[in-house]
Amino acid sequence: MKAFFSGVGVILSLELRQRVRTTSWYILLAVFVGLIFMVTVLLSFALSGFGSDDNGAGGIFSTIIYFVLLLGTLVAPALSGNAINGDRDAGTLATTQVTLITTGQLIVGKFLSAWVTALAFLAAAIPFLVYSALVGQLRASTILVSIVILALELGVVAAVGVGLSGLLSRPLFSIVVTYLVVAALSVGTLIAFGLGGLALQTTATRTSSYALEYDSAGAPTACSAPESYEYQTPRFDLFWGALASNPYVILADAVPTTYDTNGQPTDLFGYFKLGTRMAQTAPDLEGGYNECVVGEREQYPDSPSAREVIDSTTPSWAVGLAVHLALAGGLLAGAWSRTKTPAAQLSRGSRIA
Repeated sequence: MKAFFSGVGVILSLELRQRVRTTSWYILLAVFVGLIFMVTVLLSFALSGFGSDDNGAGGIFSTIIYFVLLLGTLVAPALSGNAINGDRDAGTLATTQVTLITTGQLIVGKFLSAWVTALAFLAAAIPFLVYSALVGQLRASTILVSIVILALELGVVAAVGVGLSGLLSRPLFSIVVTYLVVAALSVGTLIAFGLGGLALQTTATRTSSYALEYDSAGAPTACSAPESYEYQTPRFDLFWGALASNPYVILADAVPTTYDTNGQPTDLFGYFKLGTRMAQTAPDLEGGYNECVVGEREQYPDSPSAREVIDSTTPSWAVGLAVHLALAGGLLAGAWSRTKTPAAQLSRGSRIA
């Protein structure tokens, strides 16, 4: 085991040295830090005017976390999508494979390199995360869970890129496919949820009865005959599972929710979680309005609070994260199988050295 990780360390060191030698890498990090600084300053002024319990720090912290996830999913495919086939195309992969480095060490080392590179964006955002955490006195569970889930999601994207670079022979094609996989998880799940709910609709019935006469106290004494009509309502509750594999939903659903004095979430995590949990609630198919109930005005029940909605619905982040980890592990295993030596067969046009 020690020898295995020693070989992994060699590959990791070589990959990271190649990345830090390029000026573009530092320029990208500098641009990212500048954007985070502007977002933090603007949100500090914007959210402080709302008089929130934490001076808007929860919103700043969650926004920075989501910004790191967004940039990480945009940059990681370009950094990992040609990790293996790029070396093969340059003629350096075969040189590495004739050394004592095994295929497993090569795959794991390149994956860790891509993951560490993506985590550099999280490291660059740490000063701003510390600022928002101290100003708002955020709970340790919120900070810890959000950072851990963010790191895992960045690792999934890195694994997808490295895995596809081992399965596909063309570097450009593997990078494009990596972006397509990330887009399918981030945007495709939202499209599937929306189109699925709109495509499958159910007939709902609404019955209404209104007061015609009132007594001196303003209470209804006579009501109209009940009138019913039917309409089609979308069934988003049947497709909410599509959102379980969305990385942004996974992050929001995993973070413990904090509420203000009005019972509303204090950050983007809570509002995203509330929106996805509300999608689990089936629509009322037999609603109505009756102004007269035994001579008394019917009282509508109060809408459930954000806390009640979240507490009464099913968390899905564990299932979604398991799907992502299974996808990442499967692609890395496929890359190992395709890259192992001696190779029984190479695709046409594959460069050896």
